[in-house]
Amino acid sequence: MPLFAAAQSSNATFNPSYVPVAVITGGTSGIGAAMAQALAKHLRGRVRIILVGRNKAAADAILSSMHPASQETPEAGYEFIACDLTLMANIREMAEQLCARLPKVNFLVHCAAITNFGGRVDTEEGLDVALASRYYSRFALTYGLLPLLQRAADAGEKASVQTVMAAGLGKGQVLMDDLGVKKGYTGMKAMKEATGYNDLMVAAFAERYPQIAFAHIHPGAVKTANIQFQNPFAKVALFLLYPLVWYFFVEASVCAEYMIYALLDAKAGAVNRRSKTADDIGLKGFPTAEGAADALWKHSVEETHVVL
Repeated sequence: MPLFAAAQSSNATFNPSYVPVAVITGGTSGIGAAMAQALAKHLRGRVRIILVGRNKAAADAILSSMHPASQETPEAGYEFIACDLTLMANIREMAEQLCARLPKVNFLVHCAAITNFGGRVDTEEGLDVALASRYYSRFALTYGLLPLLQRAADAGEKASVQTVMAAGLGKGQVLMDDLGVKKGYTGMKAMKEATGYNDLMVAAFAERYPQIAFAHIHPGAVKTANIQFQNPFAKVALFLLYPLVWYFFVEASVCAEYMIYALLDAKAGAVNRRSKTADDIGLKGFPTAEGAADALWKHSVEETHVVL
């Protein structure tokens, strides 16, 4: 396990001859924003960072707080793309636009996630909003940006996809007869399934695209603001317990260093799964059902309408 100082120091040594391009979803707050800030600092502004989210005001604040982009490197720079990642049509359109104007993508980091402890809430496309943000959006955007990731890999540069979710917290099972959680829905059930889905997604992409690194990582308890309660009593309980709960949470800036360490350390052609301190956890809690990865892949293609 790398200590925080060791992880941070290792990240600071990343100094490639090329200018990396990073796309970070959920980059307007929490872990995603902290990762963007840390990458800009470690690379001394010699990086191109694209934040994806919905809050432009928050994005502007994050972008202005980052280490200034290198003026000596024309390829460097920071930008924000407004996109509702719960809608697959939006993701497909954004991916198409990025493929048309970017030369490559070295790092794709999925941080956007809605945590809903209430009942099922469907998007206009018929997907549960929590699963749309925690899984389907990640599958769709990864698939859409594969040409750019492959271009980086072909050039001998780092090409890495990281899904920040809950690696190692699954029970080794996925409800194969209810993909999409349409039967007996609860928020907790959806979150549990999303964990397994992300595991299977990483394995499926790694098998199909062995030159690109794919990783699933658990960030631990981090001070973010993506929890939603429909029950008013739950909202009151969270408010009352807030000081106690927050005491055990780590700052997003601390978490970000471990996430970046794992992002840079991920191996192509492998199923990379890491803990909150970037430890390799192997296949702990990985779904064991035979054919699960291929079945979920087929389901995901159908639900996200990506073009094969």
